[in-house]
Amino acid sequence: MELPIDYATLRLIWWGLLGVLLIAFALTDGFDLGVGALLPFVAKTDEERRMVINTVGATWEGNQVWFILGGGAIFAAWPFVYAVSFSGFYLAMFLVLAALILRPVAFKYRSKRPGKAWRSFWDWALFVGGFVPALVFGVAVGNVLIGAPFRLDSDLRSFYDGTLLGLFTPFSLLCGLLSVAMLVLHGAAWLGIKAEHGPVAARARTFGTVAGLLGIVLFIAGGLFVAWGDLGFRIVGTVDPSGMSNPLRTAVVSAPGAWLDNYGLYPWMVAAPVLGLVGVVAALIGLWRRSEPLAFAGSAISVIGIISTVGLSMFPFILPSSIDPASSLTVWNSSSTHLTLFIMLGVTVVFLPLILIYTAWVYKVLWGRTSTAALKTNPDLY
Repeated sequence: MELPIDYATLRLIWWGLLGVLLIAFALTDGFDLGVGALLPFVAKTDEERRMVINTVGATWEGNQVWFILGGGAIFAAWPFVYAVSFSGFYLAMFLVLAALILRPVAFKYRSKRPGKAWRSFWDWALFVGGFVPALVFGVAVGNVLIGAPFRLDSDLRSFYDGTLLGLFTPFSLLCGLLSVAMLVLHGAAWLGIKAEHGPVAARARTFGTVAGLLGIVLFIAGGLFVAWGDLGFRIVGTVDPSGMSNPLRTAVVSAPGAWLDNYGLYPWMVAAPVLGLVGVVAALIGLWRRSEPLAFAGSAISVIGIISTVGLSMFPFILPSSIDPASSLTVWNSSSTHLTLFIMLGVTVVFLPLILIYTAWVYKVLWGRTSTAALKTNPDLY
């Protein structure tokens, strides 16, 4: 059966959709993580901390949908990537999941008892649930840029030669700290919109400013590292974008500086890192001028720009191998079948707009600032 969309185009569409899902997760659950990481520092009293928690309390569960959708898209559209990454990085993923599991428990249990020690414990659990995933996600991106230590044998079985501590290299830690700074800025901007005007909002502006300035420094430092460090992979020889999915049919070599190749081939891609920097600057101006919409829009633009920079720099690579470049996984050699991608696209065209519409409706219904006064009158608040 001849499908109306060719294989190469479907692969490209699904690469773009994967990026959209990851960006959507960072835009929505990202400010949840940022607020969690800020909680012990921007709120001093119990009422202030309850108010901060309730700025995300109504929507955090729905925001995690994008995380699940991203994982599902990798599983269904890029089975080689799923198999290698989830088996090789399972300890890091367990660390993330353990931190994320703390969040719902902390949300539900934190205010069940009035004891100061009890509530302080769960406040710091929310901090861990925000800071650790933000850090590890960034470290994971850094390792993707470096290349993961895996290889494929002739039967396409994957063998991972790395360790958990081996993931934390200077460059990957730089990426991890950039991720934390990016999401803390996003969380601070969210608090500016959702928290009542007062000391919490003022502290959020201070920490957001620090995070934004660090974000600029770390993003530029990461770019210099990519340009002048020992990073990059390049495909040599011809590539058939419509060929069968078999990573061992692609000739790949390690090539320092190759992550900048696409910017010479497609100059429009420079828009991504520019957006990353301009977004942070706009967010900082918004924080300084107390313009909450500008601060949040700027932080959102910076998230889009920073994540897009990674994807566009690496294209067509998805997960290169540092120990056996010939095993590297790309958009063209690691996808599901033509028919599978087409059926999934049809399902996505139907259900993704429904998710977007429902999400927009939820935010419209739940819009408005959270105040300390509401804690005394609304029994549904945490």
